[in-house]
Amino acid sequence: MMPPSSSPATTAASEHPHEQFEDEALMQELGLTARGVQLARQDGRVFLRFSGSVPYAGQQVAYDLVPEQGVLAKSSKWRKMDVATRSQTLRERAGEAVADTLRAAVAAFVVELAEACADCDIDATPFLDALASMQISEPASMVFDRLRQRLEHAVERDMEEQHAERTRQSINLAEYPASFDTARRIKRRLIAVLGPTNSGKTHMAIEALAKAPSGVYLAPLRLLALENYERLQGMQVRGKPLAVSLVTGEERRLVPGATHVASTVEMLDTRTEVDVAVIDEIQMLGDRDRGAAWTAAVCGAPAHTVYLVGAPEARRAIEVLAARLECELEVHVLKRKGPLSLEPTAVRKLSNLRRGDAVICFSRREVLMWRDMVTELGLSVATVYGNLSPEVRRAQAQRFRDGTADVVVGTDAIAMGLNMPIARIVMTTSVKYNGYEEEEIPAALARQIAGRAGRYGVHEEGLVAGYDNQTHNVMRSLLKEKPVPIKTSGFAVAPTLEHLHRISSVTQEQSLARLLKRFVHNIDVPDGFFYPRITEEQFERAAWLDTLELSVAEKFALSLVPISSKVPSLQRAWEHWAKSLAAKQITGLKALQAPLHYLSLQEVEDACRLYSAYAWLAYRQPEYFPDTELAQQLSRQASERVDALLHEQNSAARKRQPKRFRR
Repeated sequence: MMPPSSSPATTAASEHPHEQFEDEALMQELGLTARGVQLARQDGRVFLRFSGSVPYAGQQVAYDLVPEQGVLAKSSKWRKMDVATRSQTLRERAGEAVADTLRAAVAAFVVELAEACADCDIDATPFLDALASMQISEPASMVFDRLRQRLEHAVERDMEEQHAERTRQSINLAEYPASFDTARRIKRRLIAVLGPTNSGKTHMAIEALAKAPSGVYLAPLRLLALENYERLQGMQVRGKPLAVSLVTGEERRLVPGATHVASTVEMLDTRTEVDVAVIDEIQMLGDRDRGAAWTAAVCGAPAHTVYLVGAPEARRAIEVLAARLECELEVHVLKRKGPLSLEPTAVRKLSNLRRGDAVICFSRREVLMWRDMVTELGLSVATVYGNLSPEVRRAQAQRFRDGTADVVVGTDAIAMGLNMPIARIVMTTSVKYNGYEEEEIPAALARQIAGRAGRYGVHEEGLVAGYDNQTHNVMRSLLKEKPVPIKTSGFAVAPTLEHLHRISSVTQEQSLARLLKRFVHNIDVPDGFFYPRITEEQFERAAWLDTLELSVAEKFALSLVPISSKVPSLQRAWEHWAKSLAAKQITGLKALQAPLHYLSLQEVEDACRLYSAYAWLAYRQPEYFPDTELAQQLSRQASERVDALLHEQNSAARKRQPKRFRR
């Protein structure tokens, strides 16, 4: 859009002065100029523009618009017309009737727009002024449509600002700790037990938990919850075994009269008061995707004494959290019970691997490749990676513990929760995919993995080595790095269903994606101490779920189902469950058509994950997903088959080798 002083007509005149002079003379001869009609050129077209005004509310609203038949011809065609043809065209397109029709259309539109603005409590003046200032070559009806769209967008912006303000007023993250009613009523004491791997910190906290009349253990993984559930079951206090329940997203083992619970951190019961709570791996407060669960646990654990167990780099974060929560804090810093040393040189050759080694990779494919290479030496192998169920990982770890397996080959899954008598950690690489790109592992992860070597009471020291020279040197540097403390502000807070319902009640919004977006962008974050977080996967799922007839609560539950969207068969199953719930159809669980022993290792692993995800959903929507027990049964069967397959593949590889390589 060009200002009048440099209008397209003026530009065209400089290019074709003789033609322009003839047109001006013709317009004056026909009396059009005196009636407020101009001949203009723009966008390669020649058209008529009518100026005038219409009365509204005691004022005159000016306009400068092109009538519906106001475009006369393309510029090139107009230049080829003789004067008589141009004159005839102008008489037909610029008569009084055309002007009257345009004036009536403008008057009607002015009333329409002004009333619409009044209904929305928006000033109509800028919109009405645009009737004289838009200066475009499109007919008036197109201008009217553009102004209607402008008003619609203005209304949307105004509504958005109102909703954003209402959202800010409805949720103030500074008040987040106060949302946990039970914890708020209790005078809580925090005890931080910090130290490296193999420092005995978890043992210290679990001992205190077992001696308490009641308590809860909160784990980052189902595997850890399961391990400590069994550990607590085997403990006695005052001559009596503890009554312990297990609660994870996918499984419940509820014991009548249980005084203790082993649980995953996301499954914390914030309403049932206990004497002691143990929050394990407290440094996960700084985790990009899951840190919100630890924030909620520290703020909401309903225990008189809360043990915070983890790495020393969490100390400062714990201190500021304790101050914010107005809780007494006691800090114990433990040292590793046995030395940890880097080997003088890299391993370099497969034949230099030995019994008691843990070979570390960072993908399932690499784990299986290294497993095959190690078994070809004649060594038996236990295999551990994240895709395996907790039951399989535990069974594989037990083979290494009891000596059935000589070497464990695994991912960094061994760094959290699996206690094995590892003599030496051998890193095959120091590079890991972080979900976006390949990058060098952080020093904290390197220390946590390396710390698994040298089990106290089994080995005098732990050893660490890189397989190749480069990895060996990187590990040397990483282990020397000073730990970086986790951040002391911006503690992640994930939305709860209560949060979303609160936002929905003040905005009338039912779209899960928009509710999540409002939670992230519009709630009140006065000092940034607590900060809203959602995962990218949850947001992507929410957008798809919004296409279905589901309640906010149903969409929210489905957005959190622990199932991989990267595996097509699992994604299809999740979509089927969502569509079935939208249709209010009861969805039972069926075993796979092919028997498990006909399936590949990957297929059985995926089946195991599918059954676990169904169980997770069944606990939250039992009316429509009733086969909880069957899901757990099938999951156990699939886990047993995965373990058997790993064992079979290991044995088959060893049998292919000459006897001189076998132990």
